[in-house]
Amino acid sequence: MAAKVNGYEAVCDGDSLAEGIAVKHPGDITFQIVKALVDHILLASETDLERAVSMLLTIEKTVAEGAGAAGLAAMLARPERFRGKTVGLVVCGGNIDTRLLANVLLRELAREGRLARLRIRLKDRAGELYNVTRIFNDMQINIIEVSHQRIFSKLPAKGTYADIECETRDARHLDRLIEALRTRGYDVRMIETV
Repeated sequence: MAAKVNGYEAVCDGDSLAEGIAVKHPGDITFQIVKALVDHILLASETDLERAVSMLLTIEKTVAEGAGAAGLAAMLARPERFRGKTVGLVVCGGNIDTRLLANVLLRELAREGRLARLRIRLKDRAGELYNVTRIFNDMQINIIEVSHQRIFSKLPAKGTYADIECETRDARHLDRLIEALRTRGYDVRMIETV
């Protein structure tokens, strides 16, 4: 619709959380109404849509599909445009698959630094993984999953790494963990960020 109103061609392909409004060709009747009554159409990214769906559920306890949360997503994309104003949003449509909703919520936790996957380079010797997990324990960070890799790696034969998925309180807590690991001499990096 934004492309049609503004007179340019838009490629509409790929998956979108807002599938209810992700149409290839806007309807003629809807186009005429929008042309007559709408001043601006704001676009939002997929990340903004995910954040909006997550915020509606976690803060407002309201389930909304991607298209139904698009208004909030536009506000999240351009907060300066709405700062200090009273805004009314239409939130509609709860037609979202529960697995997709779970993914959206988990991805938002990852963006907030409350879930993370770290890759930590280790020396292949007894007790090394134990020493790393003690750092997690000392910082009161919950380990969800550990994948310890020796064979399928480009590291030298005496090198290994562990991918550790963990839960933290927030991004600062995660930063402190990474700093603690680096202080103890571990090469650590975030992997699979969203």
